Amino acid sequence: MQLKKADVMLSAPTGRTPRALRTSYSLLPLMRQTLIRIFLDEPWALWKVDAAAGYPGPGVGIALLVVMALWAGFQLLRRRSPVAPEQRSTLMLFGIGLIAVNFAPRLPFASFPVFGYGFMLLVGFLTAVKIAERRARREGLEPTLIMDLAFWLLIAGIGGARLFYLVQYSDRVFGGKQGLGIVTAALNLSQGGLVLFGGLLGGAAAYFLFCYRRGIHPLHLGDIATPSVFIGIGFGRIGCLLNGCCWGGRCELPWAITFPQGSVPWQAMVERGLLDPASPATFSLHPTQIYSSINAFLLAWVVTAFYSRRRHDGETFALGCILYAITRFTIEALRNDELGQFGTSLTISQWVSIGILMTGLGVLAFVNRRPVDSLQTTATSGR
Repeated sequence: MQLKKADVMLSAPTGRTPRALRTSYSLLPLMRQTLIRIFLDEPWALWKVDAAAGYPGPGVGIALLVVMALWAGFQLLRRRSPVAPEQRSTLMLFGIGLIAVNFAPRLPFASFPVFGYGFMLLVGFLTAVKIAERRARREGLEPTLIMDLAFWLLIAGIGGARLFYLVQYSDRVFGGKQGLGIVTAALNLSQGGLVLFGGLLGGAAAYFLFCYRRGIHPLHLGDIATPSVFIGIGFGRIGCLLNGCCWGGRCELPWAITFPQGSVPWQAMVERGLLDPASPATFSLHPTQIYSSINAFLLAWVVTAFYSRRRHDGETFALGCILYAITRFTIEALRNDELGQFGTSLTISQWVSIGILMTGLGVLAFVNRRPVDSLQTTATSGR
C-alpha cells in the first residue's frame, strides 16, 4: 500500500498555524451519529433527555403522531384525502400503533436510537422510490414494479455494501476478535460500516436478476431508475457527514471542516501517527461528504434533463455511469480515508470508478450500434 498525497500533507510541519485551522468549521454540532432517541418508558412525553447518554427525543407515541401528520400532509400534497376509503388499511395500522404504544413501558429497554446515517439512507430510499414510481407511471409501467425492485435493491445493496466494507477493512473490523465476536463485528452496523461501491455492485446483481425474472429489458428500466440512484446517493452522503465517515484530506479553503476528538477521522489520524492524541480536533479537511452530495444531486438533474432527449434505451444509464465515474474519481483524490491499492496511489474506489467508466462507455457503444426502433420494441416487451 502507498500513502496518499493528503497523508503526507497532514503530517508535514508548516512552522505556523495554517489559515485553514483558523477558518475551518467544527463539526461538533453537525456530526451526530445518533440524531435522537425515541423513548418507550414515557410514550407520550413531548421531549425529554436520556440521562445516561444525553440524547434528547420524543416519546414513541408522539413520534408516531408526527409520522401520521407527515403522511397526511403528503396525501394532501398529492390531492388525495387522508380519510378516503382506499386509505382505511393505513389508518387502521396507525390506530393499532397508537394503542400499542401504551404498552411500550413494559418493554425491557427504555429507549432506542435513531442513527443519523440510517435516517438519511431511509430518506434517500423513500425519495428515490417515489421519483422512480412517477417516471415509471409516465412510461406505462406499474408503479408497484418500482417498489418491488426497490426492496430487492435495498436488501442486496446493504448486503453488498457491508461485504465490501468487511473485505476492505477486515483488519479494522475483525482485529483481535474470535468466535462469536467475529460474527457480532460483521453484523454491527451501528457505526456505519457500508461502502457505496459495494452497494452498487450488490444492487446491480439483484437488478439484473429482477429484470430477468420479470421479463423487463434492463436498459429500459435502468434509464427510469438512474436519476433515483443519484438522489439516494445524495441523501446518503449527508448521512456520511453525520456519521463522520468518508472524510477528506488537508484543506486550507474557507469552507474546510474539522472533526472532534473521538470521531472516526480523529481516531484514524491518531492511529496513522498524523495527529497528536491530545488534539481536540482533526486538521482542517475537505468536506468531501458535502462535495459528493452536491455532485449526486447535480447528476440527478443532468440525467433527468437528458432522459427526454435520449435516442436509445440505455443512454441515460450510460451517461450516469460515465459522469459518476469521472466525478467520483476526482472527489476521491481529495479524500483521506483510504490508502492506495495494488502498489499505486489509486484507492479501491478509484479502481472501481475506472470499471464503471468502462461499463458506461461499453453500454453507450452497444446501444448506438442497434436501430432505434428495434431497441425500443425490445425494451417495452416486458410491460
